[in-house]
Amino acid sequence: MALAGLVATALSALPSFAQDAQPGGTLRILGTEDLDHFDPTSAALVTTNNFLRAVSRQLISYEASTDETVRITPKGDLATEVPQPTDDGLTYTFKLRQGAQWNAPSGARQITSADLERGFKRMCNPALGSAALTYYSSLVAGMAEFCDGFSKVEPTVEAMKAYIEGNDIIGIETPDDETVVIKLTQRAGDFIYMLSLATSAPAPIEVLDYLPDGPDYRSNFIASGPYTPGAYTPDSSLQLVRNPAWTADSDPLRKAYVDQIDITFGLTVDAIMQQLQSGDGDMTYDVTIPPAILSMLTAQGDEKLMTVSSGNTNFIFINTVSGNNNGALKDLKVRQALNYAVDKAAIVQQMGGPSIAKPVNGIFGLGVLGYHEFDLYPSPDAKGDPEKAKALLAEAGFPNGITLKMPFRNKGNEPAVAQTIQASMAKAGITLELTPVAPADYYSKFMTNPVNTQEGTWDIAPVGWTPDWAGGSARSVFQPQFSYDGTHQTYNYTDYNNDKANELGQQAINATTPEEVGALWAQVDELVMADAPVVPLIANLIVLYHGAAVQNFQPYSIGVQGDWTNVWLQQ
Repeated sequence: MALAGLVATALSALPSFAQDAQPGGTLRILGTEDLDHFDPTSAALVTTNNFLRAVSRQLISYEASTDETVRITPKGDLATEVPQPTDDGLTYTFKLRQGAQWNAPSGARQITSADLERGFKRMCNPALGSAALTYYSSLVAGMAEFCDGFSKVEPTVEAMKAYIEGNDIIGIETPDDETVVIKLTQRAGDFIYMLSLATSAPAPIEVLDYLPDGPDYRSNFIASGPYTPGAYTPDSSLQLVRNPAWTADSDPLRKAYVDQIDITFGLTVDAIMQQLQSGDGDMTYDVTIPPAILSMLTAQGDEKLMTVSSGNTNFIFINTVSGNNNGALKDLKVRQALNYAVDKAAIVQQMGGPSIAKPVNGIFGLGVLGYHEFDLYPSPDAKGDPEKAKALLAEAGFPNGITLKMPFRNKGNEPAVAQTIQASMAKAGITLELTPVAPADYYSKFMTNPVNTQEGTWDIAPVGWTPDWAGGSARSVFQPQFSYDGTHQTYNYTDYNNDKANELGQQAINATTPEEVGALWAQVDELVMADAPVVPLIANLIVLYHGAAVQNFQPYSIGVQGDWTNVWLQQ
């Protein structure tokens, strides 16, 4: 069943490999913007998963591979193996790999079951918790109650440390240092996949003395992976050096061939591509290759190009919370008008053409079990239907059109996409006022600030989403963005909720066959789109590129990038 939800992957070119691995050297990673967080608990961006792959370990992870099946099959990382659940699917027992150690201030120290439980506890700390919290708190017995109590604690180091040390999650048992038993409140076929997320990583006792992801936490980072942070200049550079506590025989997934990883931030995409092609850089961090450069590389048959589908989708979130335009966006007809208005075919061309992008009409991307072809707001060739949009606006009381505020991330080709959206909306009588937002701030400070939503700083906003884990991942698209249980979730900007969709989603999580899982999530998709909380735009393939010196470029599934910990450099 697990493999039925595979994220489909297409490889346009396989990398050429050296005959034998060549350890040593410095891997040079080039990016436009900094990490969102060092702390695994609060890290949320896909790109940050690559950093965390190098410096931290989880119970479960994945082998980096160009083989699709291998790449999305869960493997034991800190766990010695992937266990089968007992107790009718409600209990998972993990044995920890011996020799896996913390680079603790007092010297190398074995990672224990208490560290795993502490990691789960930190997820709901009131200072800076996990964006993925509800996955776990809705499943692990007693975690919701633990987190409810934690929410009442003052967000100071002393108070949070006291609460963590003085309270337990009843569904996590640690009978000895090598054993972790996790009990669920309901069956969940995707629970194993959740444990691959960095947010569920173990936490050493020392981190309780620092604010989560604060300056002291970062400067005293305690690594468990093969590398550990060295010199760091925010928004400029980060150096990863070897972790002396890590041993190769304790880690089946990371070979750690290179001696050092140097990451440079703040570069332009053009500069990054030039450096890769000239040999002055090795890999990208967060780059979307511009269509013009992509076309040139494709025409040249450059074997260093690779396309990977991650289930990623781009869409427009609609602000149904604010009172702008007398609350116009609360009206279903207005939201339907927005869905009819957008020219998705033009956005596909703006993104680089149909070989790497496809119009979508639902919340799930390509390869996610539950994705299917349907369109509640059809238009010829996905070019939009401005007349239908105008008619709906008139029915809603806006015969002369409407003016909306749309921010966009000022990065790569996203300004051009914003202008394409603006042009197609204009044909339907919808005027968009565009506001550029710095890439590093767009999600972390602008979109995830509930005040901006409530006060109507934005009316509609282009956003993107990649499933949080590989495998059966529909829950990781639906739950954080399109469900609401009374507690605001970071990326459900408007607290959208549909009780029937929630009910069917729960049935899908508990379903036992791929066919049933897919059919149920497909119903969820159509229910959500009937409410039109978003305008789906495109599903896209992620295009990866690397320098000529990089060998063994094997994609890491939840980082959607070549695995830093397994490449080597041709000397």
